[in-house]
Amino acid sequence: MTSVVEIVKGFVSLIVGMGVTIKAFFSPVVTVQYPRKTINITPRFRGHTKLVADSERPERTKCIVCGMCERNCPSKSIKKITGEKLEGEKKKTATQYILDFTTCSQCGICVETCPVDALEFSADYNPVGYKREDFHYDLVKEFEKRRQKL
Repeated sequence: MTSVVEIVKGFVSLIVGMGVTIKAFFSPVVTVQYPRKTINITPRFRGHTKLVADSERPERTKCIVCGMCERNCPSKSIKKITGEKLEGEKKKTATQYILDFTTCSQCGICVETCPVDALEFSADYNPVGYKREDFHYDLVKEFEKRRQKL
């Protein structure tokens, strides 16, 4: 008699398992076959920070080398900001802006405290590298690379 009860329990378990499988078969696909397909990045996505082009002179960044972002960064990820004052200009222009993305917490304080809105988050969601130094970005050089692609 116990073997018949075990057979019935096994059959019920099989039917329940098949029900779960059939329900999953007809549900929409959630997994993306990365890297062949990618998902759309939301506008509020926070990649590493990037420098914004000046609206009056798009070949330059808006950064005036004030250092507010560097002073306010809680992770101390902004390592070095240097700039120079060009002839006929009132403000400095950034020549080097080193960001250590390995320590960045992506809190956004640097973006919020910038007085001229020279920083924003990038949509780069897949930074890869073999060593830590690959994630030490010079944002001025990154800006120039983006500008050349346009």
